[in-house]
Amino acid sequence: MLVLNDPLRQTDLPRGCIATIGNFDGMHIGHQQIVRSVVERARETQRPSTVITFSPHPLSIVAPDRLPKQILTLSQKEEILRAMNVDAMLVIPFTHEFSRWTADRFIAEFLVSALNVAEVRIGRDFCFGAGREGNLAKLEAAGARFGFGVQGIDEVRIRGIRVSSSIVRDAINKGAMRAVALALGRTYFIDGRVVPGRRIGRKIGFPTVNIDPANELFPGGGVYVTTSRFESFARSFESVTNIGVRPTLYENYALTIESHIFDFDSNVYGDMVRLYFHHLLRREQQFRSALELNNQIHMDIERSRRYFARHPVRFNEIGVREQP
Repeated sequence: MLVLNDPLRQTDLPRGCIATIGNFDGMHIGHQQIVRSVVERARETQRPSTVITFSPHPLSIVAPDRLPKQILTLSQKEEILRAMNVDAMLVIPFTHEFSRWTADRFIAEFLVSALNVAEVRIGRDFCFGAGREGNLAKLEAAGARFGFGVQGIDEVRIRGIRVSSSIVRDAINKGAMRAVALALGRTYFIDGRVVPGRRIGRKIGFPTVNIDPANELFPGGGVYVTTSRFESFARSFESVTNIGVRPTLYENYALTIESHIFDFDSNVYGDMVRLYFHHLLRREQQFRSALELNNQIHMDIERSRRYFARHPVRFNEIGVREQP
């Protein structure tokens, strides 16, 4: 897949493409429906399929007080698009200058002049351009004027609820991992680097790896059934992960993400790890003693092993759990 990080300043573009435009945070099943439509149409017409997105998120410039934490990193978004067989990903730097581009200017200078798009497919509620003046109707009018096709893609609903990035964020914060997996069409994951901790887990018999997350967003505090895939290993490991401030062991509370990896005793400091969240076991709580905490950890591990026995985890080519 061709990835261009500043397509406004480049000429080697996928001209004559079938394109879509959006932020695509989370790449949930609604986003996937749009992208899949673009890829299929591109194959039919033997044109390049192209996803046009922005970095950073437009709200970071136009309304930073309303900027949500992003579900995916840019590299994770690229990985998912690559797995969907997209031909080109164009990442437009969203600057103060670009935020002043009108929808008409974006259409005329980029979609038409630079890309010579053959067709644009977007979600029916997608807006773009200064003041969010650009929409499906404006694109359709421009398409009739400049000679490119336009199609609006219907939203996706689960049990009558429209799938959106905000719905996914809310479910992640609540630890509703099954709902998140349904909305994403895959098991939710974060990436991070293994960093040294205070080795308290090892002292009480449950060594953990501490993770410095690359993702802005991660689940709300609690204990989760997880799967860990380290960059230096060719396999995944069952694990149980705590997100929180460890109130039983520390007085100065600092949020940590730490995983106890089952049947694992390797030095992975500095390694990258992808952590998949399957199920919330319990919310974080404070115990009266280290012994009480120790007993609870035993129970958490046993419950996690029972979960994996009932729900075997399978991975496809990009390490994403396949949903039944």
